Amino acid sequence: MADAEEPKYDLRKLKEADFEKHYILTPEAKEKAKYGKLVFEFPQENNEIVAEGDPMDYVVHPQAYFRGASQIPGSQFNSSFQIFVKPFFLDKVQHRHPADEFLIFLGANSTNVFDFDAHIELTIGKAEESETYVIDKPTIIRIPAYTYHCPLNFKKVNKPVMFMAACMMPMFGGIYDMPDGTSQEMYYNGPMQCKYDENKKCDSCGKCLLEKWERDQDQA
Repeated sequence: MADAEEPKYDLRKLKEADFEKHYILTPEAKEKAKYGKLVFEFPQENNEIVAEGDPMDYVVHPQAYFRGASQIPGSQFNSSFQIFVKPFFLDKVQHRHPADEFLIFLGANSTNVFDFDAHIELTIGKAEESETYVIDKPTIIRIPAYTYHCPLNFKKVNKPVMFMAACMMPMFGGIYDMPDGTSQEMYYNGPMQCKYDENKKCDSCGKCLLEKWERDQDQA
């Protein structure tokens, strides 16, 4: 019986020389690369969404956000990356998302994320079913799709906290109950420039979410 064909690559022995194509993160190089649209450099952002009269210095600036499919086409995920340095009532309004969300709280000490000294309160559930949880150590919380959550209040921040809100959607958005008993979906893609019109900011039209990451076959 013939020996089995030896695999082309032994992943345990691969060396840098085995990979012939190297790309720098320039628009021109990414356009030529097959997987270029899967690699995205974080832009620097300053969160412009705070309640009137609230200070902007509750987090370190600039901030980093992954804005989902508008930045990497085809993504079903978006996330914030914020470092809180003082108490702040982040979200006072209950809402839901049409997909799972994960809320992640870590110490912002880059050498020890378990160096955590804060008191944060998050409510999950609506009305008589609601439960409020105290977060005083590194924690991750899953919010299932269509589950009411918030308020989210950073009541004490004695040491900086890294907070990430990761939602399994191509664009961040939620469903909010209106005073008249109806509900409304609201979406936000950040204070970023429109990909198609450099003279305006994103208005969450969704056009860029429909792009494909693969190169067209005739360019492959």
